Amino acid sequence: MPTCHTATLSNAAESGLYRPEFEHDACGIGALASITGERSHQMLDDALSVLVNLEHRGGKGLEKNTGDGAGVLFQVPHRFFRKEAQKEGQLLPDEGDYGVAMLFLPHEDPAGVTAARQVFERGCAECGVPLLFWREVPVDPHDLGSTARACMPTIYQAFLRRPEDVARGRDFERRLYVTRRTIERAADATPALAGKIFYVCSMSSRTIVYKGMLVATQMRRFYLDLGDAAVETALALVHSRYSTNTTPSWERAHPNRLIIHNGEINTLRGNVSWIRAREPMLYSPELGADLERVMPIINREGSDSAILDNVLEFLTMNGRPIDRAVTLMMPEPWDHNAELSEKRRAYDAYQSMLMEPWDGPAAIVFTDGRLVGAALDRNGLRPARYYVTRDERLILSSEVGTIDVEPENVLRAGCLGPGEMLEVDPDQGRVIWNDEIRDRYAGEKPYRDWLDQETIDLADLAEPDASGLPAERDAGVPLVTRMARLGYHFDDVDEAVRPMAEKGGVPLASMGTDVPLACLSTRHRSFFDYFNQLFAQVTNPPIDALRESLVTSSVLYLGN
Repeated sequence: MPTCHTATLSNAAESGLYRPEFEHDACGIGALASITGERSHQMLDDALSVLVNLEHRGGKGLEKNTGDGAGVLFQVPHRFFRKEAQKEGQLLPDEGDYGVAMLFLPHEDPAGVTAARQVFERGCAECGVPLLFWREVPVDPHDLGSTARACMPTIYQAFLRRPEDVARGRDFERRLYVTRRTIERAADATPALAGKIFYVCSMSSRTIVYKGMLVATQMRRFYLDLGDAAVETALALVHSRYSTNTTPSWERAHPNRLIIHNGEINTLRGNVSWIRAREPMLYSPELGADLERVMPIINREGSDSAILDNVLEFLTMNGRPIDRAVTLMMPEPWDHNAELSEKRRAYDAYQSMLMEPWDGPAAIVFTDGRLVGAALDRNGLRPARYYVTRDERLILSSEVGTIDVEPENVLRAGCLGPGEMLEVDPDQGRVIWNDEIRDRYAGEKPYRDWLDQETIDLADLAEPDASGLPAERDAGVPLVTRMARLGYHFDDVDEAVRPMAEKGGVPLASMGTDVPLACLSTRHRSFFDYFNQLFAQVTNPPIDALRESLVTSSVLYLGN
């Protein structure tokens, strides 16, 4: 089974060919959603039970009570926050007319906390978002390991009123997004906060994130809010983290602001490079002049999943529905997939020209606070199993058995396949499956007509004029000399060209090379030496282009 990490299950016994030392784990993800949008505290309580049952998926340090990270995302609990506001002598506006920011501020540093709060307040004033009041989040850190406690931030919530000139819903979310990015940029430029934690876990009128450098079993005890029966939600996303590419920290725990994630983005370096290359040319009818405030799109100090979340958030705040943005970033295998309709293939081809795929192995669950969905990348090497129950709930996790469900209550069970997705839309009161989601978007525009009008295929080009080739000039020059002029050497011929020419074989070469980069070399080099592919060599199995031809594409676009 593909793996990110190796963990030993100390309580597992050897049986047959099974050896516990070969047991492999990766991050654990879980999501629950009411299909009808009904809110309850039971939904949050069940989600935290799922998190506890995913404890084995989380990493730990030398201390059993210091974890790589755990957290939960759920809807803003209006009834609970109104009660808490009254304790402070405050009155909250109606639900949807205020947002809540969950903040990690400097640890045991009153001056740093003051500086951080001032930066936050100035950013809100600059963006025209009134700050109502602050609330220090009640926590119980007695169960934390010394490592987690030593870097534990001061945790605050800030309550923000919706400006009168901003509509509820998406417009208010967009204003909060611009405000948060303005604040984050200001914090980065504040000397008093240099080297200190300043992190906005969430800032939304719809959702809130409670997370930390915790073990899954510590969530309920650490965050006292989660035990209050007034905390109600119709959806919840939970995550138990096993750090892969970055060291554990409070801010790198999941959930991110829109997603939870299990796996790795192996194409990350290329994805980030292309996003950065496009930034100078971007424009936005939705953000307008505020576009400059949210640049750069990506926090490059974040993990691969945090960067994925940055880009997904940027796309949704610029007007794309969240599920449409997911189909753009994590496409289905379409290039060689004869099972897809022509409309779907045209849609996927069009999307592939807008953005490169964020390939995993990766499974994600996403939400905008109303709709909840899940998607698997087109390699399909991460599990995403689900139940749809008769009491109108969706339960999805990286494995089965994360919560007790009576068999007679299961209406439908299954797992996502490569490039598949699903979503729960409470407005329609049903689960929407992969084909319906993608067929709907594929039918919105004449994508095939656009492709035919705006693209040229290699096969459409005229045959090149061969009269200018130096055949006569090189007459009598030995083949070896001519090859050397073009940068070909013995190894290239013997290991690559000859197997292809004689047997139609796949060229094999070393994974490493110590020769200078072609662009820096003083010698003439082959044209192909200027192009190299970065790929994962350790944590995932290699892709077999023959046996996995369905998800292996050789399409290359040139031009705008």
